[in-house]
Amino acid sequence: MVGDLFHAGHVEFFKKARAFGNYLIVGIHANDVVEGYKRNPILPLEERAAVISACRYVDEVVMAAPLNPSAEFIK
Repeated sequence: MVGDLFHAGHVEFFKKARAFGNYLIVGIHANDVVEGYKRNPILPLEERAAVISACRYVDEVVMAAPLNPSAEFIK
């Protein structure tokens, strides 16, 4: 995910995702990856990760996650 300008919709998304298990890992795309398909993020990767990490439904954040993660990456 990008997670730029974190809002209530993100929280609800994480809440629903967490309901599928008991541990939620969120991958955050690097700025250069996001620029390839969307506008340049307003917040830098580190700030987006800090905000997302603070969400009570998120257990772990993976920085600079690939846009299309492979099965090997997920393992």
